[in-house]
Amino acid sequence: MLSTILNEVMSLQPLAAVGAAIGASLAAIGAGFGIGKIGSSAMEAIARQPEAAGDIRSNMIVIAALIEGVALFAVIVSALAIFIK
Repeated sequence: MLSTILNEVMSLQPLAAVGAAIGASLAAIGAGFGIGKIGSSAMEAIARQPEAAGDIRSNMIVIAALIEGVALFAVIVSALAIFIK
């Protein structure tokens, strides 16, 4: 049964490449929107409370780094789906 499943998966390799490309692009687009939203919200918060600009900026950088890490992980997994057979 396992060999049948593996044969079926190998026949879908071109479809996996398309899925991986779509997944990588969605991860990059999602990260872009997320970081844009973080920047927008941080600028509004700094405009409302200028004395807290340092704390807001440092929190913004940490959250943006976490989003970038998740996006990079998604792109790497998508690339592995294309190149591992």
